[in-house]
Order: sequence, then structure tokens, then C-alpha cells
Amino acid sequence: MNNKKRIVIAEDHTILRDGLKALISSEPNLEIVGEASDGLEAIKVINELKPDLVLMDLSMPRMNGIDAIRDIKRMSPETMVLVLTVHKTEEYVLESLKAGANGYLLKESTHAELINAIFHVIEGKPYLSPGISDKVINGYLSGKETHRVNSVFDTLTVREKEVLKLVAEGYKNKEIADYLFISVKTVEKHRNNLMKKLDLHSASALTSFAIEKGLVTR
Repeated sequence: MNNKKRIVIAEDHTILRDGLKALISSEPNLEIVGEASDGLEAIKVINELKPDLVLMDLSMPRMNGIDAIRDIKRMSPETMVLVLTVHKTEEYVLESLKAGANGYLLKESTHAELINAIFHVIEGKPYLSPGISDKVINGYLSGKETHRVNSVFDTLTVREKEVLKLVAEGYKNKEIADYLFISVKTVEKHRNNLMKKLDLHSASALTSFAIEKGLVTR
């Protein structure tokens, strides 16, 4: 009888997805039963397989991880969701948890921490990466989300941050639209909103800002 816990990996980078698959599959009590490279594909795979856990990236094309989590939790509430991401800001953590995530782990974590987090979440225990500030964790657990704004960066939506990252990586509007599966007009609207909110008026200025905030490295 197979008592292995069944896992789906939702991650748009093939190399990282393959590495996660190899690492997790080496654990005798875990098995990878499905993969997805974007949010919409993740929803489809999870609806078909009903796994014990999905390892979910947040920045993916077509549908981001936070929106996918909401749909997954409505469709398959018994499936646990462990976010695996580079994002450590309060907005991403709180939005993921509100969407239904059962755990939040940073990609800078060790292999041992990843496996530990997976077993924690599968057993029904919430898991938050030690790399996330105590202030964010305590604010969420106490139910007292802060309404302060540390900077204009905090006012950007998840989608605006995705567009900002792609602009900083050198993608043109058409390429961004194709990657995110949105219209060029929508991309232009997001870029205009970014420039207004940040008071930055060129791609180079947006790029410098994204580097400063750690969205991209150069």
C-alpha cells in the first residue's frame, strides 16, 4: 500500500522545478504526482489529482500564485498550500495567507528547511520561514494588520510589482503582455500607474528602483 504524500509543484522555471522534483522525490514518504508552469495550469492539475500538498510559486505567467491559491482552496480545500517564493515583504506574506496558504517559505531556505516545511504543512501545522520578520508574523497572527505605509513601494499591487520586475529585466510591453497573458493596453496602464505612484518617468528610472528594492539584481 502506498502511503506516500502526493505533491504538485507549481513553478515556472524548469530548472528550479526539476531540482525541487529531484530533492522531494528522494524523501521516502513523498512523491511528485504533477507539475505546473503557471497558475491556470496549477488549478487544472490540482483539480484532476487532488494532491496532499502543492508547492506554489507566486510570480508566474497567466495567473499569479495568490489568485491561484484562492481558486485551489475553493476547489480542493483539503489540499495544503506551501508558498515557495523570493518575496519577503509584508504584502506578499499577508495576501498569501489570506488567500488560504498554509505555509510560506523563502527560496533562499536550505533543502532541510524545505523538507521540514513540507511535513509541517502536510500535518496541518502552519509554517512561516524564519527569514520573514517577526513583526510580519506577529501582525498576522494577532489579526492586527498594520495600515501604515513604509514607502510608496508598499502601495503597489502584486501585478504592478510583476510588471515592474519585467520592465527592469528589459522586456518590452508586447513581451510583458505575452508573458503575463494580458493585453498590451493593460501593460501600458500598469506602467503608467507605476510611473505616477513612484514619480519615475522612464524605463531606466523604474529599473534602478526595482534593483534598489531587490526585485532584480544586476
